[in-house]
Order: sequence, then structure tokens, then C-alpha cells
Amino acid sequence: MAPQLKHVPSAWSGAVLVCGKCSKKIDGGFGKKGRTPLAKVLRKILGLKKGRKAPLGVVETRCLGVCPRGAVALIDGRDPHRWLVVPQGADVAELAARLAPQPEAR
Repeated sequence: MAPQLKHVPSAWSGAVLVCGKCSKKIDGGFGKKGRTPLAKVLRKILGLKKGRKAPLGVVETRCLGVCPRGAVALIDGRDPHRWLVVPQGADVAELAARLAPQPEAR
């Protein structure tokens, strides 16, 4: 008999998937000096920590298969039909505002 699955609670309202291969190709490409990976800059601007207790998960994945030149592929898990291509050096604050977790409606 197979072991039962366990559930682990999470505070995530969604997940943002950032292509790690794209980030590596452009040597980070974001932040003040242009050398910080997009996932790390997004976490900092949004005030998120790593792990399940954050309100939004920012996860650096392996290759997403888009491979844009001079940019990073990104997927917002709340809108998976639209993938984003973020050019190197783009305004990450604007992107962060678009991706910020929305307060729950009561």
C-alpha cells in the first residue's frame, strides 16, 4: 500500500516562475549594478522571503523554453496563458507592481 500524501499549508496566493537559464545567460541583468537575477530583485522589491510563508512565491526554474535574446522569460501562475519577456535592465518596480499579491476580497 502506498504511503498517504501529506498536505503542507502555504500562504502563497500565486507563484511567479522565472527562467533560471535566461537569468544566467545575461549574468543577472537587473538591480543597481545590473548583475542581480530577476527573481532576487523581485523578492526584494515585493518584500518577500523564500518559502511557503511568503504571500507570493517567486521560483527560479530551469529553462522555460522561450530563450529570448537579452531578456528573461517569466510566468505569473495566476495568469498562465500570458508569458512575459522582461528585457535586461527593465524597470523591475513596474513589473513588481503588476505581480504584487492582491489583498483577499472578504
